Amino acid sequence: MGCTKSGWKSPGLWVPVLASLLLGGCGAHPIPDSSPLLQFGGQVRQRYLYTDDAQTTEAHLEIRADGTVGGVAHQSPESLLELKALKPGIIQILGVTTSRFLCQGPDGVLYGSLHFDPAACSFREKLLEDGYNVYHSETHGLPLRLPPRGGDPSSQTWAARFLPLPGQLPQLQETPGVLAPEPPDVGSSDPLSMVGPWRGQSPSYAS
Repeated sequence: MGCTKSGWKSPGLWVPVLASLLLGGCGAHPIPDSSPLLQFGGQVRQRYLYTDDAQTTEAHLEIRADGTVGGVAHQSPESLLELKALKPGIIQILGVTTSRFLCQGPDGVLYGSLHFDPAACSFREKLLEDGYNVYHSETHGLPLRLPPRGGDPSSQTWAARFLPLPGQLPQLQETPGVLAPEPPDVGSSDPLSMVGPWRGQSPSYAS
């Protein structure tokens, strides 16, 4: 009885005990880095990769059902790509309709594979200030470029700029009275209107 009375008369002695009991069941976990400059594993974006570098016509990168890779003037189902982050700065590129991964051989030739090979199908993504991106093979260090017409892809050592345009597969029926958004002015110095309230937001991560 004397112990009980002395315990109640000294409530300060119970504070450390209660604190240890409450905190003991709570595990401390580090807060993940939420920097928008990093590309986290598992992040998925659907994009059309448009380029006009050294091309006779404007082109979108297309992964075809037969495994070939080329450029198409207008957006098509086979040019809609899924970009998924594997780790910060490294992505994989998948054709949405063909389910083929974009891969690059040691000779620089691009091809679409039904199976993901980390050594051939991982690309380093670099975001540029003007909204365009450049890509290099993580393994070979070769630049990502559309295949030249009648040329040797290994002879081109500079990376093409790609403008990632948000997209999705075309709907079979459009809602009456709703106008489709105007396509970006790819000939402009600010094709995605990044100057202004949205300046500094890369189209790679815009919804």
